[in-house]
Amino acid sequence: MRIPLLLSASSLFTAAMGRTFTVYNACPFTIWPALFTDLNVGSATPNQATGWTAPAFTAVSFSVPDNWKAGRIWGRRNCDFSTNPGPNSCLDGGCNGGLLCDAHTGTGVPPATVAEFTLSTDPNVPDYYDISLVDGYNLPMRINNNKGCGVPLCGVDLGPNCPAQLKGPYDSTGFPVGCKSACVAGLAPDPNNSPNCCTGSHNTAATCPPSGVQFYSYFKSNCPNTYVYAYDESSGDALFSCPSSNRADYTITFCP
Repeated sequence: MRIPLLLSASSLFTAAMGRTFTVYNACPFTIWPALFTDLNVGSATPNQATGWTAPAFTAVSFSVPDNWKAGRIWGRRNCDFSTNPGPNSCLDGGCNGGLLCDAHTGTGVPPATVAEFTLSTDPNVPDYYDISLVDGYNLPMRINNNKGCGVPLCGVDLGPNCPAQLKGPYDSTGFPVGCKSACVAGLAPDPNNSPNCCTGSHNTAATCPPSGVQFYSYFKSNCPNTYVYAYDESSGDALFSCPSSNRADYTITFCP
């Protein structure tokens, strides 16, 4: 099936100045993708709006600088920006700013499945990328590339079987469109000293093992190639890399 491609005006320029990213909504319903760059880490930003409407089975391609740092892409569900243009304008994944996420504070309201990227111009330092469930889950996701590097995938709908303490929010039919992480759900008595959030006395990899994170196995067993909590590198299949000299292009697919 041919994927309809909706190109922003800026994406008509040559990709020689950066990488080409494609965000494809394979869900049978509209979502509202969002894009955020941590400007405390790097100043390079993609030439794409920080939020847009993605009807079912449509894609948008845009150019991303080779040195994009701390970039995040996620999907928002059940949005209405007409009366409440703030972070609560979506059932999950909403951000400060409404449709266009604020460049400084628009990181997204959990639960949300997040694609994370740090690209490199140094041939000795690879691109790093992952699918993060640290803030919980709201949509299945896959990250492909055109250079044969690893493909992180969370292809399971984690909402329906989500543990009761984590399940939600729910749409108008009562269907769960999200599954919070134990950290986001606040299951530990003290969020400032939480084994679920790796805070306080649990703020190192040694003192915050996955065995101490509640419901870690639910997320990891269903989506083993994802980043489930703050120090999930120890699992060996959470953080992906690709030689930066490849100058890989990436495709983020929702509902693969």
